[in-house]
Amino acid sequence: MDRMAITSIQTITVLVSDQDRALAFYRAGLGFEVRADNEFGDARWLTVAPVGGQTELVLHLPFPGMTAGALQGTVLTTDDIDAACARLTEVGTPVDGPDEVPWGRQATFADPDGNGFVLVQHHGE
Repeated sequence: MDRMAITSIQTITVLVSDQDRALAFYRAGLGFEVRADNEFGDARWLTVAPVGGQTELVLHLPFPGMTAGALQGTVLTTDDIDAACARLTEVGTPVDGPDEVPWGRQATFADPDGNGFVLVQHHGE
């Protein structure tokens, strides 16, 4: 079987009920930057990403038959989990952890719609 030539993940779609509220959370709580914010027709293409990161999150209203808050388990990495958890707590986001795990330390949290994330600091970072 030939190997596919996929080299990266460009975007991950995060379904949110209110794009402005989500944008405020991802900027204030996670320190993400806006990469695109464009209106087209009745839709809005809104992407955010960690500063310097390659993969972007698309903050999108639910598609027909889907609901906001369905994304679970996306892993974000940090080199200072204590500071990241403190920042999330400062903006009113409940955080579970950080806890020691075999690969480092991790915490979990959710955005305002309930999309769940795992925040990891690997050993040695």
